[in-house]
Amino acid sequence: MRWWVVGAAGMLGQDLVDVLRARGDEARALDRDTVDITDPAAVAALAGDVDVVVNCAAWTAVDDAETREADAFRVNAVGPANLATLATARGARLVQISTDYVFAGDADEPYAADAPVDPRSAYGRTKAAGEWAVRATGPDHLVVRTAWLYGARGACFPKTMARLVRERGGVSVVDDQVGQPTWTRDVADLVVRLVDADAPGGTYHATSQGQTSWRGFAQAVVAADGGDPEVVAPTTSEAFVRPAPRPAYSVLSHDTVRAAGVEPIGPWEERWALAAPSVLA
Repeated sequence: MRWWVVGAAGMLGQDLVDVLRARGDEARALDRDTVDITDPAAVAALAGDVDVVVNCAAWTAVDDAETREADAFRVNAVGPANLATLATARGARLVQISTDYVFAGDADEPYAADAPVDPRSAYGRTKAAGEWAVRATGPDHLVVRTAWLYGARGACFPKTMARLVRERGGVSVVDDQVGQPTWTRDVADLVVRLVDADAPGGTYHATSQGQTSWRGFAQAVVAADGGDPEVVAPTTSEAFVRPAPRPAYSVLSHDTVRAAGVEPIGPWEERWALAAPSVLA
């Protein structure tokens, strides 16, 4: 199968290229030095045959997006629209990687894939617009939402927590934001399995099962790094104000994944235990 991975220099993009090549598929790695996805002419000019286009590219500077929403919109909405148009014209499927930030984060049970979006940040609004653009361009395309990502080849929460505890001996982390820590390698694997299963066009959630707070995750990180989890002290979102609001509740349902005959990613604790040696190396 012929895949194009857009945003291939990022943490998820690198893992996806590795997964595809390891199983013998053709994976073309594209990044912003290769093509400007916000330029429809540049996207349309891409040469070669393709079966699946996976868009991992995104404006992920959540706080900067609050003052640069137009710039974020070009990357997170216009770019996916251009890629979806290309994929539809070439008879390929687009897999658009999206985010939990499209939701308000005020639920008390896991968000279903078809739950109404209600983003509270510029980043969330632009990603929701990208989802809409992809769905409007072709019913066969997939929107795959993920959250709380970490991986071996990029800056991420576990690496930061481990470094801070080593340097300072302790750290304070919010315990009033709940979500599902998710390994980029697992997201890459799930994307491939959804495509292999010929999953119907629609929306799917690629997060680990279970849930924890940022503090709970930080404690698991410190323990995996050989430290004492109790050096991670609790704090609140009010004490750690940032320009863009963070969802308090980012737990996503995996019902549509199961309905497609695909097994969701496993429990976050088990997946972290497997990922930790490479992420913290």
